[in-house]
Amino acid sequence: MIQWRYRRILWFFARMMISVIAWDIILPHLGFRRWARHTRPERYRRWAAAFRGLAIDMGGVLIKVGQFLSSRLDVLPREITNELSGLQDEVRPEPFAAIRSVIEAEFNAPVDTLFSNFQEAPLASASIGQVHQACILPRSSEEHSLSKENLCVIVKVQRPDIPRVVQTDLAALRIVSSWIDRYPPVRKHANIPRLMEEFSRSLYEEIDYLHEGKNAETFAANFKDRPGVRVPYVVWSHTTRRVLSLEYIEAIKITDYAAIDAAGIDRSLVAERLLDTYLKQIFEDRFFHADPHPGNLFVLPLPPSTEDENRPWKLVFVDFGMTGKITPRLQQGLREAVIAIGTQDAARLIHAYQMMDFLLPQADIELLERASSRAFERFWGKSTTEMVNLHREEASAFVQEFGELIYEMPFQVPENIILLGRCLGILSGMCSGLNPDFNIWTSIAPYARKLIETDSGGGAQAVIREALNTLQLLISLPRKTETLLKRIEQGKLEVRSPELNLRLSRLERSQRRLAPALMFTAFLLGGVQLFLANNLPATFLFGIAAATALIWLLLESR
Repeated sequence: MIQWRYRRILWFFARMMISVIAWDIILPHLGFRRWARHTRPERYRRWAAAFRGLAIDMGGVLIKVGQFLSSRLDVLPREITNELSGLQDEVRPEPFAAIRSVIEAEFNAPVDTLFSNFQEAPLASASIGQVHQACILPRSSEEHSLSKENLCVIVKVQRPDIPRVVQTDLAALRIVSSWIDRYPPVRKHANIPRLMEEFSRSLYEEIDYLHEGKNAETFAANFKDRPGVRVPYVVWSHTTRRVLSLEYIEAIKITDYAAIDAAGIDRSLVAERLLDTYLKQIFEDRFFHADPHPGNLFVLPLPPSTEDENRPWKLVFVDFGMTGKITPRLQQGLREAVIAIGTQDAARLIHAYQMMDFLLPQADIELLERASSRAFERFWGKSTTEMVNLHREEASAFVQEFGELIYEMPFQVPENIILLGRCLGILSGMCSGLNPDFNIWTSIAPYARKLIETDSGGGAQAVIREALNTLQLLISLPRKTETLLKRIEQGKLEVRSPELNLRLSRLERSQRRLAPALMFTAFLLGGVQLFLANNLPATFLFGIAAATALIWLLLESR
């Protein structure tokens, strides 16, 4: 069974990669670019549907991958995200007999002696475990204020044999990642094996429910002074490594927009509070909930207040199996980035990228700064809807001006930020779903001002730092001026133009591909003629043509 699972995952991704190479690389080079582009939306939908079917059928780590992809509305085509969105709810539940066996093995006691009114039908079924509703007898809940009555809880029970399933899925995905790592453009920007190891570590923490319970208590302590946030408390007397009992809170799923509206709650305020809680987690607590998909976030309506027009409510967080921690250096880099975005400071944004090790060593800092400044001018302040409906001419103008930068993509993905990147990707999609006019720019600006006020111990420190930066610039001016004059005298002055460099780069690539293209055509025509003449050397020439085509593609990807 386990070996079958391993082979099925590998075979699926192998077929998918072959299909991508055929449609997006080979066919466009053979003159079918328009056809490949025209059929792309339906092709994406079929690929996503195939992955969705595989994930639902197999569960495990593949569900986590699908949940992440389904929330990347800002990056992936809508054909993919729409097809994968059902993965939040479509995980097939385990039979209750299997769940019962896990509980009884963990506590070495029958379920009926541990819980009363244990509901066999699950409330939710996830990739690692599933949730049931039950009650705890008064004698078992003396530590709680509700000890005089039966305490209603949700019982999260791990799926049988889940450690072996996770181990098998990760082993298969490591093979797939090694295939991807052989592609130079990907390897240039990310250490895929290190990213896989970081993802594996987080998943092994997720299948330890004792670890999850401690995370929930840490999160609750961090938000004890925020009345708008609620975290269920852990019933430790009924919690083990594979069974977790939590306070039951009946609330509205954060993607149930109709129910939120019916409760009289402003969805735009929900999006703002959601973002605000994550800004606090990242920049103040340095500890964040890393799995904010719709099954883990709820809105809890409170009794209406006569003093406030809007109905009060709380944002409820559950499932703390996947959490992340922010290192001091990464935190400082993120602070710099938020301040830079809030103040539209391109130079500060590039400095933040450097602090977080986002840039490749050969990155063109000056060009990046110019591109960031132009991006602020053209795109800052636009809502999600406005960004999606951006005029093609406006986007094309930006691409044309900074085509060289976009082609090179001088960014890399540090392995210690994989969870944060995943979290922010999901968060972006959720805020956009709650409020299509959600404006990330204006939402970040107030927090940026708050960080500026507390940055480096106050305004005096900031003034001193800016003065030192200005002094450093003035000191370097004579040396830079002398270097410029020498280059002019020697005739070595370079004028940098992104558009000109892009055109020259395209011309160079076209010349480099000319000889392999001629060789490919010659061998192909010769092979066809010999094949029609029933000549055995045709096979040999076809092989040479295929090898030449491979060389051609490798040159193209460089």
